[in-house]
Amino acid sequence: MTQAIGLLVTLLMAMGMAWGAAALWFRLPGSRSRRRLAVACWGAAALALLLLGGQGQWWANGIQVLLLLLLLIWWFRLRPTHDRPWSDDVAYLATGELQGSHLMLHHVRDFDWRTRDEAEVHWEARRYDLDRLDSVDMIVSSWGRPGVAHVMVSFGFEGQQFVVFSVEVRRLKGERFSEIGGFFRQYELAIVAADERDAVGLRSKVRGERVSLFRLRMPQAAMRSLLLAYVEEANALAKAPRFYNTITANCTTLIFAMARGIGARLPLDYRLLVTDRLPGYAFKVGGLWPGFTLSELEMKGRIDDQARRVHRATDFSQRIRQGVPGWESLDRASLAQDP
Repeated sequence: MTQAIGLLVTLLMAMGMAWGAAALWFRLPGSRSRRRLAVACWGAAALALLLLGGQGQWWANGIQVLLLLLLLIWWFRLRPTHDRPWSDDVAYLATGELQGSHLMLHHVRDFDWRTRDEAEVHWEARRYDLDRLDSVDMIVSSWGRPGVAHVMVSFGFEGQQFVVFSVEVRRLKGERFSEIGGFFRQYELAIVAADERDAVGLRSKVRGERVSLFRLRMPQAAMRSLLLAYVEEANALAKAPRFYNTITANCTTLIFAMARGIGARLPLDYRLLVTDRLPGYAFKVGGLWPGFTLSELEMKGRIDDQARRVHRATDFSQRIRQGVPGWESLDRASLAQDP
């Protein structure tokens, strides 16, 4: 029994020290060389103390606990901020305000992307008539990693005007996204409102991702509530920054929380974490457009090829919806000729 307890203690200490090494690597300020040195010193100390602790030197376990406590004190003193040199695409956070029956959104992104890091930068304020709000679409973009996808929600106003909301990491200039880093407070959270030509075009044409669009079945009152929930969440985030987290505060969990907040009775499901399976979850709870199987919705909802062909067309949003279930009544005759 004593030996089993000793092994358990050693295992827990090893896990704690491994977490500490990752926390230092992803969050210690300074150069990469400084972080390498810190992680190397931490790892050497952890290995020595684990070996001594495994040999019955219980004071070694005490030192490990002390080191972890000191690290945790530093960890919980970390605070998110809005004051950092952000990448251009997340330089501004979306905010909005009601003006009677209209919604005014500030800092709507409408970039013309040339590469994944270069674009013609353009932010503007846009006004939306809430009485014309009549559609909500879920857009799922995946890039080949099993279980991983990015989820956005687009709101449509009588098939003529669309705005897409995207919950993203707020990266620094030149910084790349790391799913592992998302567990270690490496990024702040961002809510971006964008033109579909920007958000969908970036992922389909520039990044070459697989993009699917699913029209959601929602009462108009629920559509309005969800849109205003996004605005409320965005306004709150603009006032008080938060850390992004790969599991607890990401593009899917925030949508789930907002949907529950407006009264949707949604069960917990593993597919909320395995984001490329989210369409299956939405189908299971009856949220996707009726009259089709899930495989039909997935097949007919693929829009990346069409989005690449009509990139930056003035009627981009209408064109990418051609053939998508729920959009059969779209007036195809009104669309311009292919560029």
